[in-house]
Amino acid sequence: MSTALRIQKLNKHFANGKHALRDINLTVQRGEMVALIGASGSGKSTLLRHVAGLVVADSASDSLIEVDGRCVQQGGRIHRDIRQVRSQVGFVFQQFNLVDRLPVLMNVLVGLLHRTPRWRGWLRMFKPHERALALEALARVGIADCHAQRASTLSGGQQQRAAIARTLVQGAKVVLADEPIASLDPESSRKVMDILARINREDGSTVIVSLHQVDVAIKYCPRVVALHQGRVVYDGPSAALTPDLLRALYGVQADEILVGASPLAAAPAAQPANGWMPPLAQVA
Repeated sequence: MSTALRIQKLNKHFANGKHALRDINLTVQRGEMVALIGASGSGKSTLLRHVAGLVVADSASDSLIEVDGRCVQQGGRIHRDIRQVRSQVGFVFQQFNLVDRLPVLMNVLVGLLHRTPRWRGWLRMFKPHERALALEALARVGIADCHAQRASTLSGGQQQRAAIARTLVQGAKVVLADEPIASLDPESSRKVMDILARINREDGSTVIVSLHQVDVAIKYCPRVVALHQGRVVYDGPSAALTPDLLRALYGVQADEILVGASPLAAAPAAQPANGWMPPLAQVA
């Protein structure tokens, strides 16, 4: 089985002195759907941004991040071929990152810019087959009828689905979703998580999603990586995450990710794309 993501000895200190990530070592295989969980400030978003090359690790360190065998950053330096690596990494932001004044279709077509001549991108001159590809992606996420609307007219759930359609058009092998349902209502959250699970299952894409709700992680992701104060404190089967174990890992902060069970937990759990089953739980 090929490795989609490899992280070694990752540490990050911010200017205010906070040690945001502490000696992170993590490997994710192709086709996995993995949840990152943790209370606020645990390092989930910071970790995903390092994987995408949006944030640089501590300088003069032994850190290494590789995606699909290609270097993102090493020793606190972004690799010179980062643009090529990023073309294979789709990032779904909590706040959607759409251009409000542009039509939905044009926002989705942004996913093609990495392989489109710059002048065509600036002039928004996309070929008919490229527009057809974007429409197909919008159909897969259930909002093809909204393609001509300005992004600002969509609901939050629809905007997040448009952002996912952008990663489909991009052809991303690895999809990083940073708290994609944090600001959505339960029904919109279910649709977004169902789409991410379907991309993992049907396309074989590796999906790594940070979540604040442990019950959603258990439902959709066979494997969970739990962060606490910048450390990996658990890496194993989501089914083993009992309330008692979470309280042992997080103490009083466990209530933050346990309180208010989501309605999403009632539906059947999604199956991983490649039938991978996680190893026995490892608790740090």
